[in-house]
Parts: sequence; structure tokens; C-alpha cells
Amino acid sequence: MFILVINPGSTSTKMAVYEDESPMVLRSITHTTEELSKFDDVLEQQDYRKQLVLAELKRMNIPMEFDAVIGRGGLVKPIAGGVYEINQRMLDDTHSGIALHNHACNLGCLIAYDIASQIPGCRAFIADPGVVDELNDYARISGSPLMGRICIWHALNQRAIARRFAQEIGRRYEDLNLIICHMGGGISVAAHEHGRAVDANNALDGEGPFSPERAGSLPAVDLIRLCFSGKYSEKQLLKRIAGKAGLNAHLGTPDVREIERRIADGDTHAELILNAMIYHLAKNIVGLAAVFCGKVDAILLTGGLARSEYVISRLRKRIDFLAPTYCFPGEDEMEALALNALAVLQGKREVVEYE
Repeated sequence: MFILVINPGSTSTKMAVYEDESPMVLRSITHTTEELSKFDDVLEQQDYRKQLVLAELKRMNIPMEFDAVIGRGGLVKPIAGGVYEINQRMLDDTHSGIALHNHACNLGCLIAYDIASQIPGCRAFIADPGVVDELNDYARISGSPLMGRICIWHALNQRAIARRFAQEIGRRYEDLNLIICHMGGGISVAAHEHGRAVDANNALDGEGPFSPERAGSLPAVDLIRLCFSGKYSEKQLLKRIAGKAGLNAHLGTPDVREIERRIADGDTHAELILNAMIYHLAKNIVGLAAVFCGKVDAILLTGGLARSEYVISRLRKRIDFLAPTYCFPGEDEMEALALNALAVLQGKREVVEYE
């Protein structure tokens, strides 16, 4: 089976070609600020990015003979986990403004569908988008009936790591209780109970631990007062939640490697802030043990920050008592997407209909 994978990000479009489980091509097409500034809206970038992908395939002499094209899922309405065949309703919802955020990942299904429609017999999919919602009833309830809890998290990578871990220990993902933490620009922590993520934080909108670029949970009254202070516009305050927040707000950079260099040079303030992030992250991880009444099979740490010995060593001191901790540095969303498509094509996994 030949599979084309498309993963649009804010400043790049990653693409890959797989022959069954084996990657034949892995590319990242970078988009400059100047190039993207021509577009008023992210969705207007659809044809621009698609043409770049097609040009790259032509340049590498890769024939348009794919069995499937799979794109990164967008932030549309909350859905259950799984592999979804892209249909007209998904396309309409992406264009309609139902999406929770105007994020480049929303382009994934649009570009995948466009390319697949040009190839006879080719199918178009997405898998485990960031809006996968399998929360239990308790997890949905907040302290205000005006605001129920939703989750926006790294569903694709977390679930791929969970399956990989289960395979490595000779168990089924569906038989395990796992706490999985994806640590990148945003940090998501989820409780995976027998194959379902029954609790997870909203890692984009401000919930959970603060991260390199996200504010995490904030004092509600202080936030309300800040909104009515007249000092900031709505747009500025939203950036203070996601973007100019977390380590970036405290230290002027989201780059943990740079912060570690400052600490090595004696910057005690940088040390305080980074250690505080680790402290709050540990509290969130351990707090999810209550979901399982303490019966946790393993804690899995993944994402870019899992490469940091500074972060991992200090985090483990606070969480290792709870359950065995395993580290899977980085992320491989491209492989996860390809393997999800392959599983459907081979009849190993049922495709889900987007309704």
C-alpha cells in the first residue's frame, strides 16, 4: 500500500510517502512569514500548500498512485478517537467556522481530500485529531454550569505512543491504565483507561500546567479583572493564554535548551521558572491517578521536552513513586498517521464516519 501523509503546521507543511510501514520520503516544506502574510485567513492557504506538496512529489518523480492520503485532523467539533474517512460534512464543518481555532491543522483534511480526489480509487482520511473527546461524565463538569470542560490535546501522538508501549511489553493498549504526558510548546496530560482517554486537559486554551508557550490554569478572578482593566485588547489577552505565555512570558523564550544554558550560567530566576513548570506538571500527572483509584500501570512521557535530561530527571523525582515511568522522546505524527491509514486499508481497523 502506498500512502501520502500531510501534516500542516503554522510555519511548515510536513509530508511523507510510505510503502506499507516503511517511509520512502520525509519532507518538511517551510513557509516564511512573508509568504503566509499574503493570506488573510488560514483556510485561504489550502491551494498554496497543496501545490507545494504536488510540486515536491513531481520533483522527486513520485507517481500519483496512492492507495490513501491521510491528513492531520483539524480542530472541528469534538469526536471520538479513530480513523475517519473524510466526507462532505467534515469539509463543510471545517469551512463553516465551527472549528474551535483558526489553526493550520484544519488544512489537513482539505488538502488530503483534494489530492485523493484526483487519484482513482484513492481514499482520504484523518486520524485522532486534537479534539478527540472520550471524557467520562465527571471530567466534563466544571465548577460553573456556564462552562463545561472540553479537551484539546495531543491525541494522535499520545495514542500512538500508548500502542507502541503496549506492543513492547506484550500487552494490549485496551487492557492498560496509562497516564501519558506530551510535552511540547503546549503540554497535554491524559488518563488512558483501557483504550479510552477518559480525562485530558485543554492544552491550547488554558488548563493544566503551564508550558513553554501556554499559560495553563490561571486564577479566575484575576483573569476577569485583567479583562476589564482596559489595558489589553481581546487579541492581546488571548496571546497571553497561548503564544506569549508560560516560559515565553516569564523568560522571553520558549526554548528550553536556551533556558538550560542560562541556568548553567547561573541565572537563578530562569532556574526558578523552569523548575516551577516541572513542579506543576508533576502535580497534574499525579493528580490523574485519582481517575484510576491509584491503579496506574505506567506513566509515559513524550514530546520534544522528553529529550531534556534536566526536565525528565527532575520530573521523575516527583512521579516515579506512582508507577513505572517510560520516556519516548520526540513525536512521530507522520508515522502514526501512516500506520492508522494502513490499518484501515488492511482491514485491521474499522473506519469511523464523521457525523
